[in-house]
Amino acid sequence: MRPVTLVSCLFLTALGGGVTARMLTTQPNEPTPAELAQKAADAALPPAYAALPLQADGTPLPSLAPMLEKVTPAVVNIYTKQMVRVRNPLAEFFGGNRFPQERVSQSLGSGVIVDAARGLILTNNHVIEGADEVSVTLSDGRTLEAQPIGSDPDTDIAVIRIAAERLTAIPVADSDKLRVGDFVVAVGNPFGLGQTVTSGIVSAVGRSGLRGLGYQNFIQTDASINPGNSGGALVNLRGELIGINAASFNPQGSNAGNIGLGFAIPSTLAREVMRQLMAYGEVRRGSLGIDSEDPSERNGALDASSGQRGALVTRVLRGSPAELAGIRPGDLVVTANGQRIDSSDALHNIEGLLPVGQPVRLELLRAGSRLSVAATLKALPKDLDAGELDARLKGAVLVDLPERLRQAGYRGVIISKVTANSRAASNGLEAGDRIAVVNRRQVNDLQALRAALAGAPKSLELGLQRGRQAGYLQMR
Repeated sequence: MRPVTLVSCLFLTALGGGVTARMLTTQPNEPTPAELAQKAADAALPPAYAALPLQADGTPLPSLAPMLEKVTPAVVNIYTKQMVRVRNPLAEFFGGNRFPQERVSQSLGSGVIVDAARGLILTNNHVIEGADEVSVTLSDGRTLEAQPIGSDPDTDIAVIRIAAERLTAIPVADSDKLRVGDFVVAVGNPFGLGQTVTSGIVSAVGRSGLRGLGYQNFIQTDASINPGNSGGALVNLRGELIGINAASFNPQGSNAGNIGLGFAIPSTLAREVMRQLMAYGEVRRGSLGIDSEDPSERNGALDASSGQRGALVTRVLRGSPAELAGIRPGDLVVTANGQRIDSSDALHNIEGLLPVGQPVRLELLRAGSRLSVAATLKALPKDLDAGELDARLKGAVLVDLPERLRQAGYRGVIISKVTANSRAASNGLEAGDRIAVVNRRQVNDLQALRAALAGAPKSLELGLQRGRQAGYLQMR
């Protein structure tokens, strides 16, 4: 059975079919001479509207062209090809499909050269994911084959390399210094039209909670970002990279175009992911070692009148950073590194964005008192030999769900591999199965699964999702 594959798209629904504007009119009293004078003064003022500043760093800026002349050579167009097997029902009807048909699936996107000497390009993981061939077209017209170096689906960042001379790179700025209202420019290859430039402002920073997009700390902008812009550059007025364009909102779907809700991955995050991919070939994430859930009246953490938000700690793993920091079940985490925590998912998102060894300061509510604790994140295992937890699972390898599936509301762990003729295989487990329940108890991730099996239960029943089917399987 093929691994579980879920595709999520972003959309908005207009309530009531649209928005209606209503103008209320009244009959005003006769204006006084002073009011008439004020109206005349107001009429003489120029209208207020958003506009690009006249200068940047003290240099007159009547046009963005000088800055873009330095930036655009570093933004590339990326083209990918993937061989896709095509099911032929007619051939199967007449004796089977002995010669399976294939077709070439092509896609396009953008990328940013960040290291000219080594030919390193930042782009989105979804631009190159599953590609058999990746090619890059430079602004001077050269087309080159690209070599994938590494990718991180959970932040949607990928690094590819080209071998070429006379390359131009973009300097990378500190995106943590961005403020709402800063002017920005997006450069990319929308709809395959070729290199295109759009401008706008930073609409929000630290944006998260978008379903199906992995770990999130997005820069939101009203600069137009359309299909094909993915992986392109978001730059400031000094021509420095502040973000990698990644996604946009549109109630009509992604191909309907931009409506001023674009999202970019901050350059600081992209640079850290790139550093880890170059150093380790993967991203090593840290964990506090806790399970948590949203506060509610059901679990007693939320008074109906308080509206208190946070992440309620339900379990603290032995030897974890949380235990060493003194965190207990029942604590309510309300901030992390000064950022407000509104839900369990928000805390999980922050954990996933911080590297191993990164200290994090948490503000807790415990029995009505406010506490501050510090913890240093420990590494999370990428996969787990299930036989180490229980002999009945020997032969199965487990991995955590991709973060984009967690953000879409799914929970559990994925069986990534089952060895033929193993005990796991004889028990009916298959690669791609999602384990969501152990002995009628929900498990959210590998940590929770490990804890559920810590007591060596005599009976082991797994709640599985396999494709569109769900059910329980008794392990023997």
